[in-house]
Amino acid sequence: MALPEAFIAKYQDLLGNGSGPFFEALAGPIDKGFRLNPLKANQEPVDLSLDNPIAWSKNGYFGQVSGKSIDHTTGLVYSQEPSAQFVAEVVDAKPGERVLDLAAAPGGKSTQLAGQMQGQGLLWTNEIFFGRAKILSENIERFGVRNAIVSSADSKDLAKALPGYFDRVLLDTPCSGEGMFRKDPDAVSYWSEGYPRECADRSEGILDNAVKMLRPGGILVYSTCTFAPEEDEKMIAWLLKEYPEFELLPIDKVAGSGIADGRPEWADGNPDLKKTARLWPQDLPGEGHFVAKLQKSAAAEEVKAPKEQKADKLSAEEASLLESFLAETVPGLPVDLSRLVRFGDRVFLLPEGCPAFGKVKILRAGLCLGTFKKKRFEPDHALALAVYPDEAKQTFAIDDPANWAAYIHGEALTTKADLEKGFVLMTAGGNGVGWAKFVNGQLKNFYPKGLRH
Repeated sequence: MALPEAFIAKYQDLLGNGSGPFFEALAGPIDKGFRLNPLKANQEPVDLSLDNPIAWSKNGYFGQVSGKSIDHTTGLVYSQEPSAQFVAEVVDAKPGERVLDLAAAPGGKSTQLAGQMQGQGLLWTNEIFFGRAKILSENIERFGVRNAIVSSADSKDLAKALPGYFDRVLLDTPCSGEGMFRKDPDAVSYWSEGYPRECADRSEGILDNAVKMLRPGGILVYSTCTFAPEEDEKMIAWLLKEYPEFELLPIDKVAGSGIADGRPEWADGNPDLKKTARLWPQDLPGEGHFVAKLQKSAAAEEVKAPKEQKADKLSAEEASLLESFLAETVPGLPVDLSRLVRFGDRVFLLPEGCPAFGKVKILRAGLCLGTFKKKRFEPDHALALAVYPDEAKQTFAIDDPANWAAYIHGEALTTKADLEKGFVLMTAGGNGVGWAKFVNGQLKNFYPKGLRH
């Protein structure tokens, strides 16, 4: 990897004698990592070792995930670069809170926050670019998250819709990506000497909107995957001057991990900037990251809370079809019928207390239960990934390699199992993977065509 001369000169100047190990690390090997999903019924991976935990990530481990494995397909694991896992640990979301991940695609940090929240409260996860938002929504689905809203909106539009609403806001801001040079050599080609400043200017506007959505006393976590002081310490110095109601909070840097203090001398000299965290590839097994944690004063002015999203009323026939389906297929799943919304024929179970969507483009509104068809209700793939096997009336394990390969390829399975006619939750590794419909000794395959391989 050939680094730009201006980049080399910049970090030789900033790091002095420490620049040698820094450039050596950028030329070195990449560390792979993954996280276990605490939302899944079974926490034991089929294909992966848990022998090498990541010191700064509660559910994180070093290792490489296969995208076709049982562990990945069932959503038990999420492949995520080790340093990136530190960011959501700093957010430290609690069950029952309202949490926003403002620039969330592809979903690593959002799924980590969802695990912390344990299905309680509301996770709003957003990505401005619709194509990337679809990937975010797919990862939220695979992780089995029941309480997430996925949107694709500009931060200023969200700020208008959701002022002062969230207990915690994470802004992993779009940045110059210097910390990903080793992992993504294409990022090098985008870099120019003025690019970090351009990114910082853009981030100021996004941060301004993030601030507006945070309630008094709320927590704001700002992170980047760049080394650039313009986007890191200087950005936090700007925020503290622009918004005096904020104070920097200390971050637990996990003794012995190699996580370093921020560098006040690279901004305005404010010693509080040491409370921020820097992850350098020469100091730990991971890529480059910067993280800051701030709290908004509890005395800050409150704003009027947004109205709740109105539920949709089902017809008597639809309500009967849905209730029958739930009783016959997932009798153990708690479903509050007063929190249902429809997108066409698809039915979603809203998170409790969900705010009104307004004109914001929504991709996922909580848990998709399924779709109304002619005289019947069919379960959604998201439901198979979200329910625990003991919440389903019927399950069928496909851990046998032949059955697994046949099912994810879209084939029907023949069985002599004692099953009743109807939908069956297919499981692998003790976790749901999809649906099949049992009729006359055969399991008709409902695994989505777009996921088959």
